[in-house]
Amino acid sequence: MSIRNIVIEPDPILRKKSESLYQVTNDTRKLLDDMLETMYDAPGIGLAANQIGSLHRVLVMDCGSRDDEETPRPIKIINPEITGVSEELSSYEEGCLSIPEQFAEVDRPAVVRVKYLDENGQKHERLFEGLEATCVQHEIDHLDGILFVDHLSNLKRNMLMKKLKKYLKERDEDDAHD
Repeated sequence: MSIRNIVIEPDPILRKKSESLYQVTNDTRKLLDDMLETMYDAPGIGLAANQIGSLHRVLVMDCGSRDDEETPRPIKIINPEITGVSEELSSYEEGCLSIPEQFAEVDRPAVVRVKYLDENGQKHERLFEGLEATCVQHEIDHLDGILFVDHLSNLKRNMLMKKLKKYLKERDEDDAHD
């Protein structure tokens, strides 16, 4: 396993739609393992393949990783497809490893049903609720070239993107002085 570089907005790969995989190979499993290690290192609770520069329709997540007390519960998902959503919405403050240090409240369905393959090519259909529902929808959006800021009003999105540019500029200046 190895830690990969995370792609930062406005890299164009973040706006591309990912390709479905037709077979699960050892390369697929290595990609998933690298993604998980990268996500934990960042640290984050979800990561889509395009966030490390790969346009494969795969994601990893672990909503248990937010709390050191909890046992890790990594989930590796290939070719996810949302097959049902609740009418009830929930609101979470979302962030993104590709949009560092920026956060905003986003409303999404509180419960989603997702059909997918696991790392062994086995088919699953699972109900995600709460934070896991938000996370899986956020990561599936990534695979479709959609970022969480796209769910915000133009005013909020523009403010957040200006703050991102300022943050990245300051980070780059700090790195230059090191």
